[in-house]
Amino acid sequence: MHSLANSKTEVQIGIMTKLAKILAEICLPSSSLKDDIGFFTKTLRMRMDSIYPADDPTVAVFSGHGLRVRLDQNQIGGAGHIRILTSEIDFADAQRFTAPGGTTVEVNTLNPPLQMPVTDHAFVVRRLADQAPWVIGRAGMHYRDLIPNRLGGSIIASHIRIPDGGPVPDMVHYHKVGFQLIYCYRGWVDVLYEDQGGPIRLHAGDCFIQPPEIRHRVLEASSGIEVIEIGVPAEHVTEIEHEMSLPTPNLRPEREWQGQKFVHNVGEGATWAPFRLKGFVARDTTINDATKSVAGVQVVRRATGDTQWAMHDADIHFTFVMEGAMTLEGEGNDPQSLAMGDAFVIPPGMVTRYSDPTDDLELLEVTLAGTFQTTLA
Repeated sequence: MHSLANSKTEVQIGIMTKLAKILAEICLPSSSLKDDIGFFTKTLRMRMDSIYPADDPTVAVFSGHGLRVRLDQNQIGGAGHIRILTSEIDFADAQRFTAPGGTTVEVNTLNPPLQMPVTDHAFVVRRLADQAPWVIGRAGMHYRDLIPNRLGGSIIASHIRIPDGGPVPDMVHYHKVGFQLIYCYRGWVDVLYEDQGGPIRLHAGDCFIQPPEIRHRVLEASSGIEVIEIGVPAEHVTEIEHEMSLPTPNLRPEREWQGQKFVHNVGEGATWAPFRLKGFVARDTTINDATKSVAGVQVVRRATGDTQWAMHDADIHFTFVMEGAMTLEGEGNDPQSLAMGDAFVIPPGMVTRYSDPTDDLELLEVTLAGTFQTTLA
């Protein structure tokens, strides 16, 4: 009986091993299979696994770079396109090839460095009253774009809401970004972060800094949850992390991801201090220190005293009106009446003033890479 059991186990293991070797293929047409054989084996350094018929081959199968390709001289259709991602690009200097049979091949680095677009500076005002459409995005969340032109691709600012509370259908993932802020505007949300312990509840007035590529997962949200999310650059990749589960076993609050630390800043009980502009106070979120001056995030409120004209030289200066109302005056532009839910961007060097602020005015200000010059007149 023992011998028979072992035999059955060996057969099962053999079947599973055989099944594991079955590969999916992509099938591409070839107008010149004979010449393609040399291209795929020599230029692309792939292995030829099969070819037929022997007397006049019309089909050949190649494998390599984690890919299996079937070239068929009788297949009808347009030329194919292959992207090879590798950490060791030692092909020819050219990063794009065209096979004799028509297939184009693009060779890229497996993890290319993040490309930061040059900021296209502009004065931007986005009003909630304009009723720009809410777009349904990842995990069923609703998105409203707060900077329509995205300053040439350098930043995306989104007003995000989840109408119905409860569990969020999210997976462990990460973002290839230079900077990312999550500010809770309304409600609450529970999130898990790599090396930060168990679920963290973000309440209204709190914010997270998600360092580049930190793994995380949104768990649950209250009904009517709203957040403001800032991402740099505007177009960035979200990768699903299939091999990791959260929470991770280690608690590492001082860990850095590409020079940035995770931040969970709590608004309740924060210290308010004079803001750089007269007539306002602000609370700092510690984000300037945690990102080594990549970004600064402050919540600003009306205080007492006259307002003043000022300018800045930050690369990006974005503000979201969370409560109250004000008038934004800017040189060369008509005064802009702003209310709750509106947003604006001030380009560097532009002289502005926050006039007629209501007593309940509260602003979320995000600045990236720059210093400030304040008093003008």
